[in-house]
Amino acid sequence: MTQDRDGEAHLQVPRYSGSARINHWVVAISFVLLMISGLALFHPSLYWLTGLFGGGPTARWIHPWLGVVLIIGFFGLFFRFFAANLPERTDWVWLARLRHVLAGREEYLPEIGKYNAGQKFVFWAQAILVLVMFVTGIGLWPAGLAYFEQLLGFKATIDQRRLAAVIHAGSAVMTIAIWIIHVYAAIWVRGTISAMTRGTVTGGWAWRHHRKWLRKEIGKEPGGPQPAE
Repeated sequence: MTQDRDGEAHLQVPRYSGSARINHWVVAISFVLLMISGLALFHPSLYWLTGLFGGGPTARWIHPWLGVVLIIGFFGLFFRFFAANLPERTDWVWLARLRHVLAGREEYLPEIGKYNAGQKFVFWAQAILVLVMFVTGIGLWPAGLAYFEQLLGFKATIDQRRLAAVIHAGSAVMTIAIWIIHVYAAIWVRGTISAMTRGTVTGGWAWRHHRKWLRKEIGKEPGGPQPAE
């Protein structure tokens, strides 16, 4: 139990384990660094951002390796949480009542599991786009491309590499847009950020936003909620 500034006690419900939070922040930090270095290399007007990495050559060298860190970290998140992000019938009800979501009228929404339809969209969209960016990024990375050409026994053409550049840039724009939505939603829904900083949420938050998940957590053990991935 914790207390707020008025001395009112709040039940804390475990939502994310320590390893899950570390995994999340590795992905988050590598994504932000990739975004900055990618924007720096995308257009001359943003080239000044390479100064954050020690100059253009260093930014160009580190960018693909950050991509490797991101893909490994994201696969960790994917295998942890994909089951909780599978579509359910209530997701369609939630989407149909999106106006109530935006207005904060939770009483008009169905009971939600660990993630709502919006969170699931972010999860699956980013999973697909991160994979697309990794594959197309290989085509723009001389060392990586040479390795896979030798491994798979093929030679990428100039047209294929140009197409990879277009798809890579387009996917990056979409991932950044979704990331902005993700961050905004975490700030907008008060109490959400503590889930990834302290690993817990208040019982009131869980009851209001993810009641179905809360019921499941409470039912795991007679003594109360238990940590979940």
